[in-house]
Amino acid sequence: MAEITVTDANFDSEVMKSGLPTLVDFWAVWCGPCRMQDPIVSEIAKEMEGKVKIGKLNVDENPMTAQKFGVMSIPTLMIFKNGTVVKQFIGVQSKETIKSELNKLIN
Repeated sequence: MAEITVTDANFDSEVMKSGLPTLVDFWAVWCGPCRMQDPIVSEIAKEMEGKVKIGKLNVDENPMTAQKFGVMSIPTLMIFKNGTVVKQFIGVQSKETIKSELNKLIN
């Protein structure tokens, strides 16, 4: 399963009420580092399908959610479990770093 598109409208149902640990990638089209992070997030989505949910939220199109979680720099990656932020990364992260954190939540 590819990443899901997360918006201000569906954030609650897709992320906060998700039964799986959920990684949300806060990004924007104009952001160079976000474009570097994108293929890494896509690989994780494929490799961890069924174990975690991966979502992408465009901060320009969905400013309310970005503001609610205090996203000031992008890319910002947040991992949610049971409706709570359990980990946050700012800036481009390696595949190994992200998967390590996700694996802590599913094992």
